[in-house]
Amino acid sequence: MSRPPLPPFTAETAARKARMAEDAWNTRDPARVALAYTTDSRWRNRAEFLQGREAIEAFLTRKWTRELDYRLIKEVWAFHANRIAVRFAYEWHDDSGHWFRSYGNENWEFDENGLMRLRVASINDAPIKGSERKYHWPFGRRPDDHPSLSDLGL
Repeated sequence: MSRPPLPPFTAETAARKARMAEDAWNTRDPARVALAYTTDSRWRNRAEFLQGREAIEAFLTRKWTRELDYRLIKEVWAFHANRIAVRFAYEWHDDSGHWFRSYGNENWEFDENGLMRLRVASINDAPIKGSERKYHWPFGRRPDDHPSLSDLGL
């Protein structure tokens, strides 16, 4: 299976890869998102270590059961050869209606087919008031004219 754009990345293809990841994650469809990873992909997400698509899908299912009305923006920080570093922020609320903005960085490594074989994520959650939310687009893909992280000052 091939998932273009393929490495080695350019500024344009790294940005496209990050946007494709953002778009997929904003579907909140664990099975769809998991297809972007190798069958033996390794993850570190906060303090949790995962390996393989099945574990990734199970993790994402748990995540989006807890993180409601999730909306995410990713932005390329750096890239080289088959690696991309992104920064991101997402907003969500828990089942009690408490809102959060989660900030983080991800380091990605891809195989020759454009599948991610390694993802290392560091994430911090900041409580916010509903009135402090910056992401108001309808469920799904962030509109092209919506501000980026940099535009929002995040």
